[in-house]
Amino acid sequence: MPSSTIAILAIYLGFAALELWRSNLFSKAEQTRDDGIVEAVSIIVLLGFTQPMVLFGAAAVAGLIAPQYEGALSGLNVFAAIGLFLILDDMMQYWWHRAAHTFPWLYNLHRPHHNARYMSIRLVYRNNLFYYAMMPGIWLSGVLIYLGLGWVYAGYIVVKLLVITGAHSDVAWDKPLYAKKWLSPVMWVVERTISTPSTHHAHHGRHADDAATHYKGNYGNLLFFWDVLFGTAKITRSYPESYGVENLPETSLGEQLAWPLFGRIPQETKPQDEVGEGTAQSAA
Repeated sequence: MPSSTIAILAIYLGFAALELWRSNLFSKAEQTRDDGIVEAVSIIVLLGFTQPMVLFGAAAVAGLIAPQYEGALSGLNVFAAIGLFLILDDMMQYWWHRAAHTFPWLYNLHRPHHNARYMSIRLVYRNNLFYYAMMPGIWLSGVLIYLGLGWVYAGYIVVKLLVITGAHSDVAWDKPLYAKKWLSPVMWVVERTISTPSTHHAHHGRHADDAATHYKGNYGNLLFFWDVLFGTAKITRSYPESYGVENLPETSLGEQLAWPLFGRIPQETKPQDEVGEGTAQSAA
């Protein structure tokens, strides 16, 4: 088993153990039967099929179009290579995520991520099955791997998973650090650089009148810097009182997993800020 895979398993299982100990991993507040099914199917399909298929598919297409460039970037400086992944994968995911909170049809694919009325590592890969298959950043990562940067991707994806798993967990690792005044300057930099529980939980807040909620912003995945750069950041160092979506129709299990193949989400189903007064605003 590759060392990167071992590291990823260790990270995920480590946070799982924390939640099991601190906040009951398998029984969250307001959890429904469908929640567990959506989460299990999403992660199994993504890791077992979608992500490998997209990465290998992108490399195969690149090989057909430009076979002469296979491995062309294998000697690239490691910092330049990391920069390419941050721009072509992470920044592109920021824009994909932002688009999902802008266009109703794409929001239908992303809404399962917000249907849960709790935060947890269980949400990291919770989305409609088509959401990741269409994600530009994964396809571009496949191209970079074809160009010879697979060795960088192996380390990059470990760091990315560490950050996003920590940002979704309901065991907020940043909360005790905010309480230490001498760490405030350090945390000022950290919270503007990577996604933290505080900034990402804001994106999952349920109610617009909750000052910690920022549903149409805080879209960053690994880097929160993209929100700072593109004007969608909200930093409060606090956490929403509740999570989920408000003022939207209920969705079935089939709609969550495979819309538009199963079920039909009503046309009025739009990102929260478009549904009317009282809906949550800004954040991702």
